[in-house]
Formats: sequence, structure tokens, C-alpha cells
Amino acid sequence: MIRRSGVRSCLIGLLILVASHPGAAQSAAERDTTLSFLGFQPGASVAHLNHQLDSLHAGRLRCDHAKADPHVSECRALVTVAALGGPVNLWLSAMDSVAGVLTLSADVTPDQLDRWREALAGPYGAVDARVQGSQWMMQWVRRGRMVRLTWRSERGRRVASVSLVDGHVLDAWGRTRARARR
Repeated sequence: MIRRSGVRSCLIGLLILVASHPGAAQSAAERDTTLSFLGFQPGASVAHLNHQLDSLHAGRLRCDHAKADPHVSECRALVTVAALGGPVNLWLSAMDSVAGVLTLSADVTPDQLDRWREALAGPYGAVDARVQGSQWMMQWVRRGRMVRLTWRSERGRRVASVSLVDGHVLDAWGRTRARARR
């Protein structure tokens, strides 16, 4: 039989351990990407995104390493998936093969823009659209990640984009660059 004082001591010790190492308790939650757009997630590996595009028969990423930093890749693809409403340009910037910034953009119809808005507002909640000049924007932020929908009229057509940003990937890359400059 376990004594109550022993259980209590064990629980107190566990709480002290978690409190003294908050990163350990948060790391699993932080790796959980809570924001996505029609299956695309910030912080996904380039290999995962290529697999995702292959499984959707939607194209393939073409990547080039940045000249200034070999750890950074710029990747592009033309994605044709029914859920997106037509052909969409995908662009991403990957640090050590992990997407820090991923953007999907296209000329959209009013109905297509409404579907994109609903795909974001449905799971993440309604937010007010903000306007700056001729551009409108809606944004959601969760656990160091952001998704932003922007749209504007340009020469008689409506252009929209969804940007997915993983702050953890960008922060880690920034710390690595800072250490390398020392």
C-alpha cells in the first residue's frame, strides 16, 4: 500500500520538475501545429509537403538553396486541388528543410474567396477584416504560428493569398544565424 505522504511528495516533486523546466512541458504542445489551411501547415517539412502534393496529384515542389545561407531553400509549385478552387501558386521558404513561411496565392472568384475565408474562420473563429489601402486582411495566431488571408482587387481581378508562418522555425533559424556570426 502506498502512503499518502509518499504520493503527495511525488506529486510535489513532479510539479517542481515541470515548473523548473517549462520548455519540456511546452515542447510537445508547441510542436503541435494548430493552424492549417486546407491541409497545408506551417512548420511542415519539405519532404512532408512533397508527399502531400504527390498524394493529391497536385504538383511537385521545385527548390533552390539561397546563395546567402545554404540552410535556406526557396520552393515553388503550381498546385491544382479542387478544395482550393483552381490552380494556386505555392511558395515557401524553408530553413533546414522545414517550412518557416508558406504562401498559397491565386486569382480568385468572389465565391472562392468566401470558401477560403470560411475554411479559416470555421475552425479558428471569426475575426474582423482590416483594410490597409486597397488590401484587406484577416489574421489568426496560435502557439507561435500565424495564418493570414489577404486579398485585393488588381486590374479588374481579385488576388488572394494565405500565408502560414511558423514563428518557432524562424526563431530557431535566427538564433542559429546569430551564433554563426559570433
